Amino acid sequence: MIRSMTAFAAVERATAAGTLAIELRAVNHRYLELSLRLPDELRVLEPMLREKIAAKVSRGKLDLGLRLRSSGDALRPLTVNAARLEQLADLHETFATRFPTLRSGFAELLAFPGVLAEAGTDMDALRAEAALLADALLADFLAHREREGRALAVLIEERLGAIEACIAAVRAFLPELRGAIRQRIETRFAELKLEVDPARLEQELVLLLQRADVDEELDRLATHVAEARHALRRGEAIGRRLDFLLQEFNREANTLGAKAVDARLTQVSVELKVLIEQIREQVQNIE
Repeated sequence: MIRSMTAFAAVERATAAGTLAIELRAVNHRYLELSLRLPDELRVLEPMLREKIAAKVSRGKLDLGLRLRSSGDALRPLTVNAARLEQLADLHETFATRFPTLRSGFAELLAFPGVLAEAGTDMDALRAEAALLADALLADFLAHREREGRALAVLIEERLGAIEACIAAVRAFLPELRGAIRQRIETRFAELKLEVDPARLEQELVLLLQRADVDEELDRLATHVAEARHALRRGEAIGRRLDFLLQEFNREANTLGAKAVDARLTQVSVELKVLIEQIREQVQNIE
């Protein structure tokens, strides 16, 4: 499946520690460049996130943000410092005999600093939640890339069809063009009233027609069109392959223009370059 390098996805998940929210956005880039924005307490999750993304994405400049929003309503588990509570109880009992009026209840002992504390975040559980969240994020992200990729493939296919039409047009008028070249040379010699050996004239005409021959360029252009279509059907990460093919397309279009001995051939060469550049604009965004 062809994928665009431009995409965005965001998901969130409720956990015991709060709401875990993650987002990922990407633009085109020659290689894979990943930037992560994580709070300090979640830095431990970075290797896992990098590994998951690298396994699914091969190109693009990606920016990932992860945050944990604590719920104000959520009651986090409490832990009791039993040793501290027992120490306070012993002190209370000791001083209660000396100060009979001293009365401290259990609730007051629990309120003493260091006796009760909220349980710390269970990082193992949070890591598992973050892994599930990352999987969901990547599924949405890749689906977005694939939708964009399908649209790009349609645009590229339209241009490939136009290139084929250009090739067919040139093939259609080549016989006429060759005849026109022959007629032009013969007329020129006749106007100059030059007596030329027919065999010599034929030899010169053959050489001129060979220099103006564009059959090989047309054949190679047709081959490149077929290869580009094969790459589009194959999918996967084809951006670099298509970029290379476009260089070959451009080389043949330039040669076609250099060999042009007719305004129609020059016009086709220019049209080919326009179509190739339009394809290049789309390919720059393909993974």
